[in-house]
Amino acid sequence: MPRYRLLIEYDGTPYVGWQRQTNGHSVQGAIEAAIFSLTGETVSVNGAGRTDSGVHAMGQVAHTDLSRAWPEHTLRNALNAYLGTARERVVILDAAVVPDDFSARFSAVKRHYLYRIISRRSPLALEANRAWFVTRELDHAAMHAAGQMLVGRHDFTTFRAVKCQANSPVRTIDRLEVTRSGDLIEMRVSAQSFLHNQIRSFAGTLKLVGEGKWTAADVHAALEARDRKACGPVAPPEGLYFMAVDY
Repeated sequence: MPRYRLLIEYDGTPYVGWQRQTNGHSVQGAIEAAIFSLTGETVSVNGAGRTDSGVHAMGQVAHTDLSRAWPEHTLRNALNAYLGTARERVVILDAAVVPDDFSARFSAVKRHYLYRIISRRSPLALEANRAWFVTRELDHAAMHAAGQMLVGRHDFTTFRAVKCQANSPVRTIDRLEVTRSGDLIEMRVSAQSFLHNQIRSFAGTLKLVGEGKWTAADVHAALEARDRKACGPVAPPEGLYFMAVDY
């Protein structure tokens, strides 16, 4: 029974998130349905990260086991054909055979996310549902400097959802960079693993810094508070992208 690693791109707008749920259509469910259409098998597709409703991916990774071997390009192309026929907003970028002990989730050593903010007065047309639209001017340099307060190993209780199911709030953030190109501000964050809503909590908090309402010292104080009430607003999901996974 060969195991396949799938590299996946998707527009998260019409989905309840990555994970299969009873309250709506999921990315995981869309891929599993495509596999069933192709092979007649009911399988589980296991992802590297559980993105929320509205969150996008350019490099989600998943694995699944099939009862027979398929040429890698044939599997990729056939799944894309079924996904396209079903009008899904999901694409398989690559399919590759991997060892039986490979796990998209547990074999990962680092995950990379991007959060996009467009700061301008005019509403979004082409970028609607692709970025957080902010009408105020933001100081990206101040956001970057304040973001360094969040780099390293910390108790991130302040920056995780109340319903986060992780056993520990302690995580190590390896990189947090904020850059700007025209109206577009990008926050790139890398770590082995993240807490639920952690990156969106970072983005919402750093936006306060960009507006001049908070300072780097305020971000540090919020981190040290270890209290969800000390967090800034949680940024909306449409600006978040799951970019890549390292193994």
